Amino acid sequence: MERLSTRQVYVNPWMVVREDAIVRPDGSPGIFGVIDKPDYALVMPLDGGRMHLVEQFRYPLGLRRWEFPQGTAPDRADTEPLELARRELAEETGLRAGRMTPLGLLDVAPGMSSQRGRVYLATELTAGPPAREHTEQDMRTAWFARDEVAAMIRDGRITDAQSIAAYALLLLHEG
Repeated sequence: MERLSTRQVYVNPWMVVREDAIVRPDGSPGIFGVIDKPDYALVMPLDGGRMHLVEQFRYPLGLRRWEFPQGTAPDRADTEPLELARRELAEETGLRAGRMTPLGLLDVAPGMSSQRGRVYLATELTAGPPAREHTEQDMRTAWFARDEVAAMIRDGRITDAQSIAAYALLLLHEG
């Protein structure tokens, strides 16, 4: 596939939406709408048999959802993944990790978005105050037994695709 042209149709501090005119391998024309977002980090805080989750209102869904701490750097900046993971963990939960183990790479929605995410397991945790961004002021956090996290995924209390995929990466990591 070849891109013939691109035009930006929308931009804000978190994303750029563009429309690309393309030509397919058979020569037929087409278009793609693409959401460009910076790469994110997702962190799975694990302390023995407990996991730390955050709950926040997700505007597009109109619902509060439990998920693992995750996010991007401000103003679409590129940030080294491990640094971003440590920042997101401290910002959203107040936790600091003595050890961060990379678990894998996730593509959010490759049919429409360029965004990719790195997943980390955070252990050897120490508590501190969170330093949430203004948009995260309604965020709540809580520790859950690991069995409860699995139950929350099964019964639909956790529906965030990245959190569910990260949990699967953790299971694969553990063998």
